[in-house]
Amino acid sequence: MSENKQEQREPMETKWVRTNEVSKVVYDETLKEAAALIRGGELVAFPTETVYGLGGNAYDAKAAEKIYAAKGRPSDNPLIVHISHIDMMDDLVVELTPLCRRLAFEFWPGPLTMILPKSERVPNATTGGLDTVAVRMPAHGVALDFIDEVRLPIAAPSANLSGKPSPTRGEHVYHDLKGRIPLLLDGGPVEIGLESTIIDLSRPEPVILRPGRITYEDIKPFAPRLRGRYTAADADIARPKAPGMKYKHYAPDGEMFYLPEGDGAVAAVGGAPGKTAMILSAERWEELKDSVEPDQVYVLGRRKRLDEIAHNLFHAFRECDREGMESIFIEPFPDVGFGEALMNRIQKAAYKK
Repeated sequence: MSENKQEQREPMETKWVRTNEVSKVVYDETLKEAAALIRGGELVAFPTETVYGLGGNAYDAKAAEKIYAAKGRPSDNPLIVHISHIDMMDDLVVELTPLCRRLAFEFWPGPLTMILPKSERVPNATTGGLDTVAVRMPAHGVALDFIDEVRLPIAAPSANLSGKPSPTRGEHVYHDLKGRIPLLLDGGPVEIGLESTIIDLSRPEPVILRPGRITYEDIKPFAPRLRGRYTAADADIARPKAPGMKYKHYAPDGEMFYLPEGDGAVAAVGGAPGKTAMILSAERWEELKDSVEPDQVYVLGRRKRLDEIAHNLFHAFRECDREGMESIFIEPFPDVGFGEALMNRIQKAAYKK
């Protein structure tokens, strides 16, 4: 594994601005401050519709190095570049292909990341040494205002310590990155709660490298040659083209297990160390509530509403960490449609190398 060798800088004061609680004047001044930090080579955390991002100037190799250092992230794990207008793609990629334009028209702003051959202006530090770059346009007002103010594309992975659950609230970012970044733009809880869908357009047959809210079924009508999931034959796992392909991701501190069926669920929780076991469940809570303590269950949402479950998933992981849970039992969900993205994150969190 290639690790970033840069030493972490001395702790700094992290300014935390709740953008939905300040006046228009303060909001505008804060965006100007954020833009000045980015143009000066510093980092700013900001909300998107998926998760919070940790942003730096996508054209600045030293800014990318600061992102890796702040997160403790391996430097061969590429960063996603965020834009606010499709014209910003002109300096990022070699060619804006017809398929890219069509998908941008259909899904941007929105949770779709597209991978294309990069231009010479994009430093290798931003792309993890690859000759491709991942780009998306977030569907969040604060993010778009921020990028507009900077007038530069923003390289931004999730704003958390590497390997930890992705941040879906400002307090998650502050918990992980306090003292590591100068400014946090807090827009409140995010809408979706899972990272964007990533599609690789740099090959003859496009392939989805990471599932997300925009599904295979959503994209297929506009990309007839689209393939669903990548396999070991599709990608060099030693050099991942997209975040989340190589390393354990999204993981709480406790060990995760799938919740057994029937009476096995109660037995499994009862056999966990002490009382430090938590069940993350949907409707199955109804069958368990008479057998386990109420504080041992976190209700993720209604089983028929996978958007609710996705919205709450990473926050639930962080609540388990806050409570010091050693064992976490999670109810599995159907691995189809948006459920594919949900189960992808759960599987990554439970991965045992």
